[in-house]
Amino acid sequence: MTVFHCHIATSLDGRIARPDGSVQDWLVEGGPPPEAFGFDAFYKSVDAILMGRGTYEAVRGMGEWPYPGQRVFVVTSRPLPDAPPGVEARQGDLPAVVAELESCARVWVEGGGQLLRGMIAIGRLDRLEMAVLPIILGDGIPLFPPGTPELRLKLVQCTTVASGSLHLVYERNA
Repeated sequence: MTVFHCHIATSLDGRIARPDGSVQDWLVEGGPPPEAFGFDAFYKSVDAILMGRGTYEAVRGMGEWPYPGQRVFVVTSRPLPDAPPGVEARQGDLPAVVAELESCARVWVEGGGQLLRGMIAIGRLDRLEMAVLPIILGDGIPLFPPGTPELRLKLVQCTTVASGSLHLVYERNA
């Protein structure tokens, strides 16, 4: 069975980016390295990446494409001009996109909040792994936007990381 696994960083107040979508100053430069949260091992276990259009645009804006050779599916209603190799746009309803990925063992649901809301709504967010950084942004893009349905989770890991960050891993209650 495919595991749809979100591995994401968030501020203490539940923001995944500043209002303009930026993360460079508080996450990339201000936080512990991704390896502190087990990212390298996680990434090696991923068969495909599922992301929303906003996340795709944010990643593209950071410079060189960080996922060469990886299958990436972007949920969007618009074409992706000049998409890197392996990146494909997917339109239509989310259950159809998820069904297409059922041959994978693990799919990284990279974000953003709208995609997470949709995955929760269709009952396909299986694992939520968060790097919680000790910063309050006060405003920005929420991890769970308004309208996100209820989801009960069980904590399977809680680790303190450098500079007071937390590494939390939750699984969906069956």
